[in-house]
Amino acid sequence: MKRHFHMAAAALGISVLARLLWVLLLPNGMNFVDLHVYVDGSANLGSGHLYEYTDASKTPDFPLPFTYPPFAALVFYPLHFLPFGVVAIGWLLATVAALFGVVWFALEMILGSEAMREQRWRTAAVAWTAVGMWLEPVRTTFDYGQVNVFLVLLAMLAVRSSRWWVSGTLVGVAAGIKLTPAVTGLYFAARKRWFTALWSAVVFFGTIGLTYLLTPGETNKYFRELLGDAKRIGPVGSSTNQSLRGALSRLLGHDVVSGPVWIAAALVTAVLAFLAWRALRSDDRLGTLIIVQLFGLMVSPISWSHHWIWLVPVILWLTYGPLRDAPGARALAGYWLAVTLIGVPWVLGFFQDSIWTISRPGILSWLGAVDVIGVLALFAWIIWAGRLESRSRTDAEVKVAV
Repeated sequence: MKRHFHMAAAALGISVLARLLWVLLLPNGMNFVDLHVYVDGSANLGSGHLYEYTDASKTPDFPLPFTYPPFAALVFYPLHFLPFGVVAIGWLLATVAALFGVVWFALEMILGSEAMREQRWRTAAVAWTAVGMWLEPVRTTFDYGQVNVFLVLLAMLAVRSSRWWVSGTLVGVAAGIKLTPAVTGLYFAARKRWFTALWSAVVFFGTIGLTYLLTPGETNKYFRELLGDAKRIGPVGSSTNQSLRGALSRLLGHDVVSGPVWIAAALVTAVLAFLAWRALRSDDRLGTLIIVQLFGLMVSPISWSHHWIWLVPVILWLTYGPLRDAPGARALAGYWLAVTLIGVPWVLGFFQDSIWTISRPGILSWLGAVDVIGVLALFAWIIWAGRLESRSRTDAEVKVAV
């Protein structure tokens, strides 16, 4: 067992060293385009120009604006006092630590806290962190200096806690930084933790109130003018946008916005997500959380491939979760592992003349829907496998009673 742990630790150490060498030695290794926006953009907080700021130094075809709520700028603001190189290396190492936390808590939710005291599961946590570093959502999070792994960790900590005020505060703060974690409130509703869901909303609105007191003009501008403007965030038709809207737009050759096609697809997704949740065991917290978060990624206007950090817990849940022995579980885990190791959306970017171009050959459009197709298949499989497992469990209970 110790030998296996040492091998896993060595793999993780080599992975971290490789990423550090990439950053320090390669000409474009220190790009961190999104981290630049966080740091340099937040320096404009209170100036009245936070949302006029753009950075085109690394992306001349799309000057990157600050797209998060003003509370995020408040959180990032202290970083601009430090040398950017120090911030970048610290951010990278903190992201690795957060990824380990995500893997650890995912395994803990599946196996229980007692199991995580065993050497084999500690080894598994280290090993999967090493693997996770090379999956596309995490790879691109490192490349861009994105915040996604930290937000996933906050959501998992919120679910792990049984204290309503801790859980609600973590989700509210995460939603204040970036709106998408607010979907975690659906998890608390599904678990009938109503007061937690309510408190998360209170904390979120508290973040808005705080920034309104500090910088009312920028808070008004974001929530009254910019909220919902997907084109400001980026090109909807880019292959790296793996949301329903992105996939449908590429398949149809035009931006479907929130029209009838998108509404129909969103409704189908919502029904499948609901039925998948109903098919889970009542104590399957990670399964419920995964369904909620994948639903959020699907219906969001923009879900860049680096937003899909939740695929790491998905792979772990399929490999070790309560439905791991159901037919198809390994095939689905293999599908997500292959898609994320290859980085299909990233590869497709090389076949795209411009990130603003929507129309392209049909096969590329279908390949560009790998995450959407995978989620729909996963939801359908959970419905089938969950009911199959439930029937098997009922039959076993009947035999025992007889």
